[in-house]
Amino acid sequence: MVRRNLICGMDIGTSHVRVIVGEINIDGSINIIGVGKSESLGLKKGVIVDLDKTVEAIKLAVQEAERMVGTGIPSAFLGIVGSQVGLVNNRGVVAVAGSDKEITDEDVERVLQAARVIALPPDREIIDVLPREFIVDGYDGIRDPVGMVGVRLEVDAMIVSGMITSIRNLLRCVNRAGLEIDGMVLNSLASAEVTLTHDEKELGVVLLDLGGGTTEIAVFQNGYLKNIAAIPVGGDYITNDIAVGLRTPLQTAEKIKLEHGVALPSLVTGSAVVEMTPIAGKESRKVPVEELVQIIEPRLTEILCLAAQELGKMGYRNPLPAGVVLTGGVSLLRGTVELAEQIFSSPVRMAQPGYVGVKSPVYSTGVGIIHYVQRNHLVSGRERRRKGPALPGIMQRIRSWFTETFD
Repeated sequence: MVRRNLICGMDIGTSHVRVIVGEINIDGSINIIGVGKSESLGLKKGVIVDLDKTVEAIKLAVQEAERMVGTGIPSAFLGIVGSQVGLVNNRGVVAVAGSDKEITDEDVERVLQAARVIALPPDREIIDVLPREFIVDGYDGIRDPVGMVGVRLEVDAMIVSGMITSIRNLLRCVNRAGLEIDGMVLNSLASAEVTLTHDEKELGVVLLDLGGGTTEIAVFQNGYLKNIAAIPVGGDYITNDIAVGLRTPLQTAEKIKLEHGVALPSLVTGSAVVEMTPIAGKESRKVPVEELVQIIEPRLTEILCLAAQELGKMGYRNPLPAGVVLTGGVSLLRGTVELAEQIFSSPVRMAQPGYVGVKSPVYSTGVGIIHYVQRNHLVSGRERRRKGPALPGIMQRIRSWFTETFD
């Protein structure tokens, strides 16, 4: 994988496992050369409930991607759901090591390690450290201090921590499927790489990932992630409502939702009907699309209203300047953008990756992981492991910081 400059991003969702393989060109551009997808039966609301079924789903998705790539996939970067993580603000301070006082990559790495030294509850571990800004000798607002001259280097960072049990169960599934973990990326950060523009992140925008089992809300402002939240409601609830309301199997309900689902009654034209298979193998019957809309609209409205309530709890009661950006499978329902505009009283658009073969919001996280890894120069598992394990313990973090500081 590393020799060919390949990066594998794995999105283990409630409804599907998606494996995306990207090739990094010499000029830094990315080609998507492998895509694998399998139905996920071992997760519920973003949490693993059946290890064996999750392992099998991962294996199937990886095998499909390997057939397209033409080589084995030994390792992958893993996406982490927002419901499993928490954000903590912290600062790190170090003295610039060089005799000429020029700040190097090693100094930046040391100050990020210093920011990792933080007391966390025993059931949580650090996943990543996200620098918001660097401060050199009191001058703040610096995005990249490498090459500058200074004596004291500080970082204002956001610590991403995760629940030990859920994260390690996820890692165990991937390892049992025969893959190593190169690193972990927060889903919201990954999706933002391919769905949000630079101006949107600066002005302030809400990224709403409407998935199968969860809906993730992420707020970006001043160029970085400000806050995240997740609600355990998603497209699977709509599928279940259709199955109950129209008395049809779940598999048929999912197919009807994807092919004929509409979120607003005003978008239904004429006397369109849907033919469906009822339960217990009886003769198929035809159902007006209007009846389907009457089932979909209330549930989707509830999901979007819950997301709006979460934004209010974060303190964002007024619309952000850049509005709302939708991604995830549920955003494909016709009329979702218009319904979201009514609920959020804000401009809304749907975003999706611009690559052949993955031009769908369902691939935003998988493709975004590859972009995030490439932008942060985490191009190999060896480099990641050299900097430290994916889930270092608190004593190991302190020991590493002391070693880096006084070496």
